[in-house]
Amino acid sequence: MTPATDPVEARVRDLRRRLAEADRAYYVEAEPIMSDRDYDQLLRELGDLEAAHPELADPDSPTARVGGEPIDAFRSVQHAVPMQSIDNSYEIEDLRAWYDRVRKGLELAEGQPLPLTLDPKIDGVAASLRYEDGRLVLAATRGDGRSGDEITAQVRTMRSVALQLDASRAPVPAVLEVRGEIYMPNAEFQRINREREERGEPLLANARNAAAGTLKSLDPALTARRGLCFVAHGRGETRGLDDVDGYAAFLDRVRELGLPVTDATRAEDIDAAVACIESFRSRRGSLPYGVDGMVVRVDAFARQEALGSTSKAPRWCIAFKYPAEQARTRLRAVTWQVGKNGTLTPRATMDPVEVAGTTVQHATLHNIEEIHRKDIRLGDAVIIEKAGEIIPQVVEPILQERTGREQVIEPPTTCPACDGPVEPVGPKIYCINPECPAQFRERLAWFVGRGQMDVEGFGEKLVEAAVDAGLVSHFADIFALQAEQLEDLPRMGSKSAAKLVQAIDRSRERGLERVLVGLGIQQIGHAAARTLAQHFPDAAAIRAASVEQLEALPDFGPITARLLHEYLHSPAGRETFERLAEAGVRLTSSLHGTGVAGEAGEGPFAGRTVVLTGTLESFTRPELTERLQALGAKVTGSVSARTDLVIAGEEAGSKLEKARSLGIEVWDESRLLEELPAGA
Repeated sequence: MTPATDPVEARVRDLRRRLAEADRAYYVEAEPIMSDRDYDQLLRELGDLEAAHPELADPDSPTARVGGEPIDAFRSVQHAVPMQSIDNSYEIEDLRAWYDRVRKGLELAEGQPLPLTLDPKIDGVAASLRYEDGRLVLAATRGDGRSGDEITAQVRTMRSVALQLDASRAPVPAVLEVRGEIYMPNAEFQRINREREERGEPLLANARNAAAGTLKSLDPALTARRGLCFVAHGRGETRGLDDVDGYAAFLDRVRELGLPVTDATRAEDIDAAVACIESFRSRRGSLPYGVDGMVVRVDAFARQEALGSTSKAPRWCIAFKYPAEQARTRLRAVTWQVGKNGTLTPRATMDPVEVAGTTVQHATLHNIEEIHRKDIRLGDAVIIEKAGEIIPQVVEPILQERTGREQVIEPPTTCPACDGPVEPVGPKIYCINPECPAQFRERLAWFVGRGQMDVEGFGEKLVEAAVDAGLVSHFADIFALQAEQLEDLPRMGSKSAAKLVQAIDRSRERGLERVLVGLGIQQIGHAAARTLAQHFPDAAAIRAASVEQLEALPDFGPITARLLHEYLHSPAGRETFERLAEAGVRLTSSLHGTGVAGEAGEGPFAGRTVVLTGTLESFTRPELTERLQALGAKVTGSVSARTDLVIAGEEAGSKLEKARSLGIEVWDESRLLEELPAGA
């Protein structure tokens, strides 16, 4: 029997074709042709057939999108055509002035048409996808515009991205680089935040940072679980598209080839473009992703090339950004949620109000310093807005409506979950009880996760089930688990239980660095743990060190040294290390004497003077300072002419304004996450 008539191979090909058609219908045409359940059944059948017939394996099969093994590290790749940023405009007058400059640059006579194309400015992570002879061979982040991190493994998990271009509707070019945005759909972002809220973790500020953080993971399976999507809105290097002479035509061709593209609108002049912007303003909230403006560009490629670019941005396009939508309501209560690392985050409960198309009753207050800086009080009438069009935040109180009955908001003096002691660190407040029940589930999930103790198969659901069943109440308890105890947990059987016990046993040998990271000690991330493991032979030696000795370590500061010393000498800290030692966990270092952590001669931070301002969701100020210093940066507290870079979070103030006045480069948190090397 020849392969062409083999019924198994024929079925495999048919399943791959049907799944690819379903992906295209859903993500490109926006016209689904099958239910999620039917899709999953076909995908499961295909996976079973490929497992039974490995000779039919194909790296571009839809089954390859589940993620596979984690990658070791990100590889920097050079862009064939630079990926520039786009200048922003916040006023219609600025937009008209840009249009006049473009007409003058092209030397157009009065009345000579200049067609424009407009499309939504998606709040995502800029990326480039490269296809050669129709096959996806490379995906990369924008990075510094000249080079970025390769994220091919992550992008291959996205159902919206065709692994092979569709040759049935248009000729496939020899080379096609499409630029676009990787974004987290609003529904997925809201699901993740609901789960974080239930676990008492601070809410993610916006979907863009969540998407960037997901892409920074070395585990492509996380990208698959998070449901990230891609939409094309630009071009890089192309070979074989000589018949395409403009942006709108380019998008049409890319859509024919099977990739999702931005929803572009043609405008014959600036008046039509302004009308489009005003019309789109009211309906942008109905889109399944965050949009903060519209991109206006000259349509013809020949005119784009004639206009050229500045050192930072093309002259032929500009982004008009909408102001955040605001609403008025009244603050009724403030609750403090306890996160994985003990962070106490204030959460506002307000009278329900409609903002950007949704009803809002809760909002973030960031931290106690922010509350006091804005002088927000219980009972205040307040203005709220949606940060990144997703997460509501309280902007300011309406002072003229105060009655005198409003109450000053005070920070908690004990943990609301365990009634244990709390301690302020910078603008944040922490519960310092390492056994706080509100923290333990997430701390345990972190402890057994990849990059820490790496207990394969011990996922979040199983952690929750083990804790609820009373099997685990301390980190050391996992090393005493028996297969018979695990068999009765949900989704477990005898084989799975036996494999998990074997994985737990292997994890005992991870060593001192991984244990230190896994315990989630404040300020002790991967870089700090590596420094400790290089300077001390074992956990006992670290415990014997004084605060002054710890502070003298490379890139350690007084806060990090004090917090570590206090934890190691606390009853809970002593018990944790004693019980781990009794459980046979290796607490010696294989890195001792190998050098100083954090020596960095190259990279985007090496040798640069950096200033931090505003509130960042992903880092505390001391933690980020430590990371940047480990990468060769000098972190200072004030902006001057000698400052090279300012990293600005939410509510950045005078430092940001001064940086802009001096022309200093400014990054937001999303750009920071793109630039930080994996594991830093």
